[in-house]
Order: sequence, then structure tokens, then C-alpha cells
Amino acid sequence: MNERPIHTFTEVATGGAFGVAGDMHPADHGVMMSVIRGMPGTACYVGRDMRLMGANHAFIEALGLPRDRILGQPTEALFGAEAGQAMAGIIARVLSGEPVHVEGWSHSRYGDHYVRQSFTPFDNGRDGVIGFFLLAIDLTAQKRREEELETQHRLRRENQALSEAIVRTSLEAIVIIDGDGRVVDFNPAAETLFGFSRDEAIGHDIAGLIIPDRHRAAHEAGMKRYLSSGDSRVIGRRVELEAMTRDGRMVPVELAIADVSVGEKRFFTAHIRDLQPAKAAQFEIERQRDALYQKEKLAALGSLLSGVAHELNNPLSIVIGQAMMLREKAKLLPSGEDLHDRAEKIEMAANRCARIVRTFLAMARQRKAERAYVSIGKVVDDAIELLSYSLRTSGVSVAATIDGDLPDTHADADLLHQVLVNLIVNARQALEEKDGDDRQVTVRASLDVPANTIVMTVADNGPGIPASIRTRIFDPFFTTKPQDHGTGIGLAVSRGLVEAHGGTLELAPATPDGGACFVIRLPVTLSEDDGRASAQAATEPAARRAPPSEVLIVDDEPELAELIADIVGGFGHRTVTAPSGHAAQRLLAAGDHDIAAILCDIRMPDGDGPGLYDWLAAHRPELARRIAFVTGDTLGPSAGRFLARSGCPVIEKPFTPGDIAEVLRVLTA
Repeated sequence: MNERPIHTFTEVATGGAFGVAGDMHPADHGVMMSVIRGMPGTACYVGRDMRLMGANHAFIEALGLPRDRILGQPTEALFGAEAGQAMAGIIARVLSGEPVHVEGWSHSRYGDHYVRQSFTPFDNGRDGVIGFFLLAIDLTAQKRREEELETQHRLRRENQALSEAIVRTSLEAIVIIDGDGRVVDFNPAAETLFGFSRDEAIGHDIAGLIIPDRHRAAHEAGMKRYLSSGDSRVIGRRVELEAMTRDGRMVPVELAIADVSVGEKRFFTAHIRDLQPAKAAQFEIERQRDALYQKEKLAALGSLLSGVAHELNNPLSIVIGQAMMLREKAKLLPSGEDLHDRAEKIEMAANRCARIVRTFLAMARQRKAERAYVSIGKVVDDAIELLSYSLRTSGVSVAATIDGDLPDTHADADLLHQVLVNLIVNARQALEEKDGDDRQVTVRASLDVPANTIVMTVADNGPGIPASIRTRIFDPFFTTKPQDHGTGIGLAVSRGLVEAHGGTLELAPATPDGGACFVIRLPVTLSEDDGRASAQAATEPAARRAPPSEVLIVDDEPELAELIADIVGGFGHRTVTAPSGHAAQRLLAAGDHDIAAILCDIRMPDGDGPGLYDWLAAHRPELARRIAFVTGDTLGPSAGRFLARSGCPVIEKPFTPGDIAEVLRVLTA
């Protein structure tokens, strides 16, 4: 059936009389009249020249035009060029001798009609096809009934398809059973949850399919009670219980059952929500709560380090400074060699303490990477030195192998130091579980020339890492250590620090002799040439002396102020001291000194460093650009914010004379 709209000159069909026009052979004329007269509905005859030569009155009345304006007229004039173009293909077929039947909706001023049209060629036997007859029958009422029935069927199909789609696409498992407890539907979510295919589940008793053995008797008793009395503890409610999967596993689910009657048949629809993700999320929340607690402990540790560093750095600065000065003065004594050696040992021990404090501060700061040219060999040596005591007391020996041709690379030494310390500590803790005296950590650093990469490995001969957790050890907060022995963030943080340098941190494949081996790969990166030059210049500050000038030293600890004054005086500057920020303000306001630079502590009881800086900005702005701060509290948030705001140079305690010389060179330039 062709249902496209039919654009023809028969779109106005009703019954009526008969009319003809034009010259025709009498025999042909008689045939035409006989045929049109015998046609039901609306009928007409069109000549080969596409003129309307005859029509019954139903056709003429349907057009609503006088007969003389219809008969003999070209069809294009009556029905328009568009209709002629639409029917061109059909007309060509008919004039070639082929009968054509079409059916479809027609739209006219009389409304919409569903019309069946028959085109019959007229072959007079002499000249071939000289025209065609057209018969149109209005089937609108019949078509309306068919469409109404089809609409009803379509709506039923759509409703059924919608219901099936809801069941099929539901994120919850849906199981439908009949009054006998047998499965009649089993959606994909149920297949996923329970492990049975729909075909396997349908027709089976639900009790033996997914209900655990210990609950089956209660289920069957409850179904009988509900069917007989309507009383149920489950139907119409949401309950949590366990269900059984195909492999016998018990899974927590939330269940809601509805009683649905279809005619005389009774069905029960069960919506089953898998509670495993919710339970896992609850567990994860609890785990993260514990992780947050660990983070809070780390934050508290950072605050503790800040206070400890400040308290240690002041006496360490005095010890280091006085030891250096004592060593230099001992050189001038005739028999001062022994005194010189003793001072040098004191200085070395104090410097070692200072390095340990700085390492702890760097690990606690969690600051952005501050890159410079780094010797990987020195980073390895510093990490081993920091842990030497704990390694020695644990009976663990360390063997370090550093290739001689290892180049420096542009990196943050403190962050790489933190990574190595964490890996070595993990190795030491693993070796504590090993029996015997053969406990060894091996650290190697070499150059992968083709890849232009520095490769560092930290390996131990301990029990190794089980295959079951090898893929999880870098997950944050994953740890196999007891709660009071580890946080589970060390390896995750270490990998992040290495990746921030463009490198990788991986666990090497397990070896036959056991133990664990971690591999760090760092690209060899270079900075601008001036970066290397400035880094080199920073290591030789004492060689550059600024012109002599007067320097104000502000510190509440007399011994430290005296030490700084001695160091500054050694560079040829005159010095004046003040015990607090307020005292320094009074000294500067008096105008008795021509101060060229100020070295000031940050934390003091009677007017601190930030207060003095703000006073200088308001009253002596030229000196606000010539002040540097000596502090052991850069870890503290308030000190950090102030130093970032002011942009002033900083000398961290404990310091060396070279540190002070470089800052004075900048301030007095």
C-alpha cells in the first residue's frame, strides 16, 4: 500500500452526472462514455495530450467549476504544475500501457480523505494508448477505523515495551514470581547480582534460587500466611536481609515486595537493591575518618617540629658560630693545633645536628619544589647519614654504589631526600621481621645513557612484598603495618614527589632471592646557564665583601646577637645591637646611627620582626628595603605568611658566616 499523499485531479471525489468534451473518433467516444458511466465514485478520462476529455458529474461537482471550464482543459491548468510534476512518473507508466493503482491520504478543501485510485490506459486497438481512465474511491471511514485499531494496538505494545524497558534497565534487581513462587521475570540487574541468566532463572522456585537455606522455611511459611490471611511482615515494607548468589556467597540486600494482580492471576514483584556498594562506602568513610585522624596527627607533628626547630636552631647557631670562630682563632695560637682540631669536631657535630633539623623541616613543610642543581650522590649520602643511627641499632647494614659519571640534575634536593629516606625506612622496618644477622639495604645510582635518565634503586634482602598486595602498595593510606606503626601515605607521597620531577617510582618485579626493590627514574634536566652561575655564586659568598657600613642587629638572645655581631664585624662592618623590635625603633628614631642594613629575628617578646618591618615601611621606607630576617621558624604559618608578604631576604638558623655575608652583600649593594 502506498500511503504517500496523492496529488491528482481526482482529489475531489463525490457522485454525479456525465460530461465529455473534445473531438474523438465515434467508436472511441462511445467506449469512453460507456466506461465512465459504469465507474462508481468519481471518474474521468484524460487524453494523451493531458486534457480532461470526460468526467462524471460527481467529479465535476467536486471541482466546483462550471463544466465548460473543466472539460477540454489541460490538467495542469486545473490542478497546477506541482500536481502534474508529482504524478509525472505514474502518468508515464500509464501512457506506456501499464495499469497503476495507488492508495493514500489526499488533502483538499473538503478535508483529509483516504483515497484508492486506479489509472487504466485506453488502447483503441488502432492508435495504441490514446488516454487513460481514472477512478477514485473514498476509503476514509474504513481507514479511520483501521488507524484507531492500530493506535490501540500500538499503545498496548508501547506500554508493554515501556514496562519491559523499565524492568530491563532498572539499576535495581527486579524478580517477578507467580503465586506458586516460581520466577516469571528476572532482569539484567538481577542476573548481575545473583549470577543466574534470565533463561536459567525463569520457572525455578525462588526459594531454592536466591534465598539462603536458613531463611527458606520462614519464607515459605510467610508466603502461605499471606496468601491465606493477607498478613505479611515483608510485603509492602523495605527490609534488609541477606540473599544468596549462584556461587553460594551471601550478599546484603534491601528488599521491597509488591503484590500485583492481573485478572485472576497473582504476581509478586521484588525490587532488590545491592547493599554491597553502600556497605563498602560506609567502610571507606570510616577508613577516611581514620586517615583524617592520621593527617591531623601529621599536622600536629608539623607544629611540634616548628617549635622544636626554633628552640634548637638558636643554640645550634651559637654552637656552630662560636666553634667556627674558635677554630679560626686557634690557628693564630703558637700551640693551638689541638684546640683547632677540637673546635673543628664540635663544628662538624653541630653541623650534623643542623642538617637533621633542616631535613625534618623540609619533610614537614610540604612546600612547592624549589629546584637547583642537585648531586644525586650527595642526596643519597645525606639520607643514609640521617638514618645511620636507627639502621645501626636495628642491625641493618647499608651499601651505597654511586656511578662516578653521574651528572647533576635540576631538582629539589629536599624532596628527593624525603623519598629516599622513606624507602630506606621501609626497607629497615621490613628487615626487622627477618631472622638472622644478614640484614642489608643496597642503594644504587647510575645513568641510563640512551634514556638520559638517572636510575636509583633501593633494595633489601627481607621477606619481600606478597603478590596479593603488590598492586596496592602505592594506594594512599594502604598499609600492612600495625595502626601505631604506619599511616600508609609514605609510598603514595613519594611517588607523587618523583612524578612531580617528571620521573617514575615503581616496584621492581619479585626476584627469586626475595626482598623488595624500588626503582626511581629521574630525567636529567638542565636549567638556564645563569641558574648554574647563580647557584655557584651562592656557594662563595664570603669571597665578595661589601663596602664597610653600620649594621643593626636585633635579637632578644644576647649570645646570638653577640655571635652575629662578631661575624658581621669580621667582614669589616660596624655593628650596633638592639634586644627587641621596640628598642630598635627607639634607636632608629634617635638618629644617632647611619644604619645601612638590619639583621632582625622574627619572634621576640617586646616588638617582633613583622612589627619592626611595618614601622620601617611607615617611617623609614628606605630601610624597609634593607632588612633581612634571621629565623628558625619559617615552618610556622604566621612567619611564612609574613615572609611571603614582605619579600625580604631570610637567613635560616642555624647559619654560617657565608650565609650572613651573602645577605649583607645583597642589602648593601
